[in-house]
Amino acid sequence: MADTQTLGWIGLGKMGLPISGRIAAAGRDICGYDRDQQRIAEAAGNGVTPAATLAEAAGRDIVFTSLPDDRALRAVALDGPLFASMRKGAILVETSTVSPGVSAEVAEAAEGHGIAYLRAPVSGNAAIAHTGNLTCFVSGPRAAFDAFEPVAKDFTRAQKYLGVAEEARYAKLAVNLMIAVSAAMMGESIVLARKGNLAWQDILDVLTNSAVGSPMVHYKAKSLETRDFNSTFSCRQMAKDLDLIVGAGHAAEMAMPLATLTREIYGAIIGRGEGEADFIATVRLAEWLAGLGEPDLDKTDGRHA
Repeated sequence: MADTQTLGWIGLGKMGLPISGRIAAAGRDICGYDRDQQRIAEAAGNGVTPAATLAEAAGRDIVFTSLPDDRALRAVALDGPLFASMRKGAILVETSTVSPGVSAEVAEAAEGHGIAYLRAPVSGNAAIAHTGNLTCFVSGPRAAFDAFEPVAKDFTRAQKYLGVAEEARYAKLAVNLMIAVSAAMMGESIVLARKGNLAWQDILDVLTNSAVGSPMVHYKAKSLETRDFNSTFSCRQMAKDLDLIVGAGHAAEMAMPLATLTREIYGAIIGRGEGEADFIATVRLAEWLAGLGEPDLDKTDGRHA
């Protein structure tokens, strides 16, 4: 496909809105659709052409979907008008975090309609989506990936082609499993240090400047300095992904002890009414289980009360 290829985006939510705006800012012809008219209006403010219907957005050379879960993807792609509205030979780029099972169903339906289907889940969150620092894992027909790659570079810093089937789905679930378990460990580690009377900032400094100071630890330690639990990716979203992870593992006939335990941790956070807090709220759950209140950050030493 030439640089004049037309693009459609379906699902202008937390990720779809900033990503489609970056693509528009790169000078590409992109239209967007969402059931929420306010989101369409926001996308239009970012240079995305409003689509009056899903079918209008789907009638393009490359069509993206960014949807919250399996049920939404099934409703749009399998039970809805998506494939009937797409051109034969077009490319569907599905960017959501969904199960390998439903993704395989979409692949079969796409093939039946003469559509090239790319699984292209993105890694990163809504807080950085507008910066172009996301990454994406891609699987599907290689020729379709080659056509999609120039567009992918408009909104991601790295693109990894992994194979022809559901490889990208497993890659995204593997990454999110590491993030979830790391967040659970980080919460418990911080509270252990608080029990040992370390200052709040001191334990954050220890974690970030030690062998465990991964990019995620650095990123979350920064927000924890002020105990900012505003969501970049919520506990409820993480629980959803862990359900997908455990399900994929069981389907592959493997035990998932860490994933299962971590899912229960997020279930406890949701049960305490903090489902919409950021996924690093594992810290607050660990504090509650340890009988600790919030540290007094106004104190010069920052130690727990």
